[in-house]
Amino acid sequence: MSVLSGKNVLLGVTAGIAAYKTSFLVRNFIKAGANVQVVMTPASKDFVTPLTLSTLSKNPVYSTFYDKEDENEEWNSHVDLGLWADLMIIAPATANTLSKMAKGTCDNLLLATYLSAKSTVYFAPAMDLDMYKHPTTQLNIEKLQSFGNVFIPPTSGELASGLDGEGRMAEPETIVTFIEDHFLSNLPLQGKKVLLTAGPTHEAIDPVRFIGNHSSGKMGFALAKHAASLGAEVVLITGPTSLSIDNSDIKRVDVISAQDMYDAVHQNYKNSDIAIFAAAVADYKPKIIAGQKIKKKEAVMQIELVPTKDILASAGKIKKNQFLVGFALETENEIDNAKSKLNRKNLDLIVLNSLQDKGAGFRSDTNKITIIDSAENIISYDLKSKEEVAVDIFNEILKRIGA
Repeated sequence: MSVLSGKNVLLGVTAGIAAYKTSFLVRNFIKAGANVQVVMTPASKDFVTPLTLSTLSKNPVYSTFYDKEDENEEWNSHVDLGLWADLMIIAPATANTLSKMAKGTCDNLLLATYLSAKSTVYFAPAMDLDMYKHPTTQLNIEKLQSFGNVFIPPTSGELASGLDGEGRMAEPETIVTFIEDHFLSNLPLQGKKVLLTAGPTHEAIDPVRFIGNHSSGKMGFALAKHAASLGAEVVLITGPTSLSIDNSDIKRVDVISAQDMYDAVHQNYKNSDIAIFAAAVADYKPKIIAGQKIKKKEAVMQIELVPTKDILASAGKIKKNQFLVGFALETENEIDNAKSKLNRKNLDLIVLNSLQDKGAGFRSDTNKITIIDSAENIISYDLKSKEEVAVDIFNEILKRIGA
């Protein structure tokens, strides 16, 4: 799966013959799983039609602030477009547009959007050889890079003028690969391995029945997805759950019992940089598992339970360089119990959930957490979606590992 999957890509198209390549560029971004919006300069529509780019991107194409022929037309907000984008790419970037970008000229919707963009802006020049080599063009490229914009170099070859030399816009496949590589190199967890546990465990009573809990695995899966989006290689060890995950950077390991999870954790733990134990592991299991289904009787039935292995404590005992995070679901004396668990199990962070908080805990799509670190600093958060909670948790981890 591409690192661009799910990303919002804003493509700016200017008036150069290479604009015809943008239809292929949009297709490549879509194939990578990105969402694409296109902003065109008015003159660029002479080289490629908005209908083509709209059809391929499955979104409207913008080129003016409003439609002068439609008195009911809404204003196209360059600010909204700039805020929407996870990245902006201007391709082709003509000599004229490069000059305007460098000077801050704002005379069309594309340039207004560029000046409003909060994300990284990439630019792929396309022009004739002498224009590209001209000192003013080279100065403009240097100036744009000094602003933090990312230069995608042109290639050499036959140009529209018939000359042969540097100035051809990079091919669409090259542009997408360049941006993917740049994204990866700047992700804070690139090259890191994250181990995650999620969901419940089921402890068999007989071939039909088990002891379990109400965990859905949603929090652990949200954490796995966010870890992958930060560049990590993720191992997700999950108990029985109906959830699915489709990401080549996430290796899913399905287990059933606490012993299964213990074994899977210790097969992967030593190679991990960050380990987050979000699973709701059963504390007890039946001492004896019946070989056949236990028949219902009128008499009271007793099942002798014995403790399961403490996976989190075992990881804390052998911790070397791993950053270790545990979860605590409490119903009373929440902070004191969480601090005790943090210290007893040699954790770097603990994430506290309280069943007293409405919208937190099992099965919900939301969660309300308090994070406590090894120095017993306490950070409390409002109720949020579990995806947003995953971001908060990793933000605290990143602060402490210096990523």
